[in-house]
Amino acid sequence: MSNSNNMLNPDDLGELEALDANEEFTPSFEEECAHRKLFSNYATTPYINSFFPVVLINSKMEILFANMAARNLFAKFFDIKDTYFMDVFGKSLGIEESHKIHSAIAEGENGYSWKGEVRIKSRNIVSAFMKVFIFPAEPNSIVPSGFVVMFDDITVENREQTRRIFVSLLEASKLKDKDTGNHIVRVNHYAVKLSEELFRSKNSRYNRIDADFIDNIGFFASMHDVGKIGTPDDILNKEGPLVEWEWALMREHTKNGAFILSSYPNPMAKEIALSHHERWDGSGYPYQLSGEMIPLTARIVAIADVYDALRMERSYKPALCHGMAVQKMREDKEGHFDPFLLETFLSVNGDFERIFEENREGVGA
Repeated sequence: MSNSNNMLNPDDLGELEALDANEEFTPSFEEECAHRKLFSNYATTPYINSFFPVVLINSKMEILFANMAARNLFAKFFDIKDTYFMDVFGKSLGIEESHKIHSAIAEGENGYSWKGEVRIKSRNIVSAFMKVFIFPAEPNSIVPSGFVVMFDDITVENREQTRRIFVSLLEASKLKDKDTGNHIVRVNHYAVKLSEELFRSKNSRYNRIDADFIDNIGFFASMHDVGKIGTPDDILNKEGPLVEWEWALMREHTKNGAFILSSYPNPMAKEIALSHHERWDGSGYPYQLSGEMIPLTARIVAIADVYDALRMERSYKPALCHGMAVQKMREDKEGHFDPFLLETFLSVNGDFERIFEENREGVGA
């Protein structure tokens, strides 16, 4: 492919189309190609079939091309064709980073290059985390007219890295508390189920619930009792009911858990640990919060935790069957629980029973 005037002839366009038959070249794209040496050479570059998602933009930051990897990656979030880079990614980047990219492309800062990270968010889809690299498509050009934007999807890596330390805490708490077992697994599942129902309800009081909220609570719900690591063993595993001074020490696990989780960047973990024993009527602990003063995450986990505790046998009480547990919780409406959340629980209580049965101690072991 060659053209002394850096223009694309019909044969050049045919070659481009053959290399990526799934890409529809609009007249505006062809016109842009006709004025860019960058794209006259594009067919011989590795970007079309690159494993990495790649888009090409011009100096005006118009998105001119996205390879198949990029289209597949972003299809569930937005359409990246025939639009401007900042229209698509500006919200994810923020004002400061957007200015840096503009300075790099328009003013040549950092050799017309930029690298950073973006979080791509959608209400219905768990956020994706990307490393982004922007650099001139023509490395020898004094003033580049086109730029390569390459993405590296680090979503799984990011999630595993940030949660790894807390998985270790969970394992430590299971060794210390003999009642933990599959309790924390079930509480995770209950919290996810209840959150999914609230998401589907479209009740404006709970519009903060999105795909990220559901994904996160499905992990952080299990951290609700991590503060028991600091509870004396003779109290934590006492045979029989606790006396008042022992209860006072036991209740400290909420504050201990909040302290342990305070360094985690997502505040959900700390909220749940601190407030899952608060009650709707203000009679809970540690701070006697009431109503919507109690974080939503903690109100959800309270229902999950209490249901499972009622179903479990303890040294000081027998296990209740599903029906009796549901009835006992129904009687505590507006006392212990957020009334709307409890109604939501009652509407899906059969799923709670299924989760309990599928995750009984010893099942699948």
